[in-house]
Amino acid sequence: MNLVVLQNWLDNASFAILFLTMLVYWGGAAFPNLPYLAALGTAGMAIANLCMATLLGARWIEAGYFPLSNLYESLFFLTWGITTVHLIAESSSRSRLVGVVTSPVAMLIAAFATMTLPSQMQASEPLVPALKSNWLMMHVSVMMLSYSALMVGALLAIAFLIVTRGQNIQLQGSSVGTGGYRSNGYRLHKASELIAQPPASSAENNGFARFESSSNGNANTAVLNLVTTSEPQTVASSEPLSPQRLSLAETLDNISYRIIGLGFPLLTIGIIAGGVWANEAWGSYWSWDPKETWALITWLVFAAYLHARITRGWQGRSPAILASTGFVVVWICYLGVNLLGKGLHSYGWFF
Repeated sequence: MNLVVLQNWLDNASFAILFLTMLVYWGGAAFPNLPYLAALGTAGMAIANLCMATLLGARWIEAGYFPLSNLYESLFFLTWGITTVHLIAESSSRSRLVGVVTSPVAMLIAAFATMTLPSQMQASEPLVPALKSNWLMMHVSVMMLSYSALMVGALLAIAFLIVTRGQNIQLQGSSVGTGGYRSNGYRLHKASELIAQPPASSAENNGFARFESSSNGNANTAVLNLVTTSEPQTVASSEPLSPQRLSLAETLDNISYRIIGLGFPLLTIGIIAGGVWANEAWGSYWSWDPKETWALITWLVFAAYLHARITRGWQGRSPAILASTGFVVVWICYLGVNLLGKGLHSYGWFF
């Protein structure tokens, strides 16, 4: 089969599959009583991932170099990376909400690459002398994988803000850092029967208290009771979240932290590799090119996020807002300066 025809078929198929997968995930969120929709969504993401991997492989064979030399190829590599990180995050969290936020982004990127880019930007062309280096695979692939992980982590942080309705809640998880172990509002009491104690304020325990009972012989049985206080609630946002929302919020917060923790070292390695390659190609490790400047800004944003979580022990709303800001910064670094600015990394001037 003609490799060009195969590529054209695969990029359209990837977009169509991602579009259907997005609808499946959204349908699963709207109708949670249909469990098979979650499996269909995961299968759709896996099939789209395989299609894009095959597309990039065919591109590699046709052109004779690693397929990351133009915007079309990098967009599909980014989408492939997002779907790969999505599958890892979904497998770890067991939450269909991961696909609700990642599938539309992956679909839109594939649509932009397939339907918006002009044909001359989609065609394979001979590499310019600066790109004829083994650093092409090392630097660009690591940077794209870091973008994928950071985008997925930021999207999960946005989902966390949506699930918690922007409330500043206390969480309990494995990403507490040195700030100490946080209480998520569940109070465990070791007793043979339910023991009610004066609860703390609803702002501290998210409006719920948890009691442990061993009266039936099972010490692991827990009862979740709503904490009521005499203080009037003046705003709707102070209403306590349901236990299901709290559990989901903790999962999203934890998996977002872990995915960003994966993407940040990749970003660091990619920036270092880019500096070495720049010195080899242009004679300077750092030239304050717009791409380099925004890569540094991206690094600083997510370094601040990880510092706040690991050293300061931040959790919940504040780091989620910082990670959500990072989503915008990554897009500016990846696409904005390449399309709207002139520099050594630019794909074209749009104005």
